[in-house]
Amino acid sequence: MAKRRILVVDDEDNLRTMLAAALKFEGFDVEQAADGREGLKAVKEHRPDLVVLDVMMPELDGFGVLKRMREAGDRTPVIFLTARDSSGDTVQGLGLGADDYLAKPFALEELVARVEAVLRRIGGSAEAADVLTLADLTIDDVAHRVTRGSTEIHLSPTEYKLVSFLVQNTGRVMSRGQLLSNVWGYSPDDDPSVVETYIGYVRKKVDAFEPKLIHTIRGVGYTMRVQE
Repeated sequence: MAKRRILVVDDEDNLRTMLAAALKFEGFDVEQAADGREGLKAVKEHRPDLVVLDVMMPELDGFGVLKRMREAGDRTPVIFLTARDSSGDTVQGLGLGADDYLAKPFALEELVARVEAVLRRIGGSAEAADVLTLADLTIDDVAHRVTRGSTEIHLSPTEYKLVSFLVQNTGRVMSRGQLLSNVWGYSPDDDPSVVETYIGYVRKKVDAFEPKLIHTIRGVGYTMRVQE
């Protein structure tokens, strides 16, 4: 089996080298880029399976890199690295289509675990049906395409996995812990705020139409269904 290729984009030479070494030790093929513009070029040249992307870089920062990737139709999963202790940065990054984030400082083992979790959840599920439907929402797992009626909805890999999992469990209320475990591959006891943030972004895309399909069950979790 070919090695999964990871691109590490960070302007701190020592940190970038250390991250690359840790990922190589775990069996990944790793490419490096020292700034945002070099990172964009490396994405096109090397076609990585995942990008580890620092937010704070001169000239073209991580947000700018991801925005250009998504505008160009590149859905490569991205994990943001940020030194800022700010929930606003997290929200902005996830809103642009990032798949996860890590705040510096972090353990190398945690980065490796996050990379593996993202790659697992974008790999699809052998048990999932090829086409899932709910009202006028259609998820074509073969084409990796989501539509409501005739309108295509563009989702990041993690958003896609979240919507797919909820539709597979139509009518059932999924707790934040269940979503963390089944969509993110994290412990049910991890911080549930990432679930709430993603639900908010998915709602803006999937429920920009009628009928609304994503419902919050206060104190319990979330469900997808056609409200009677």
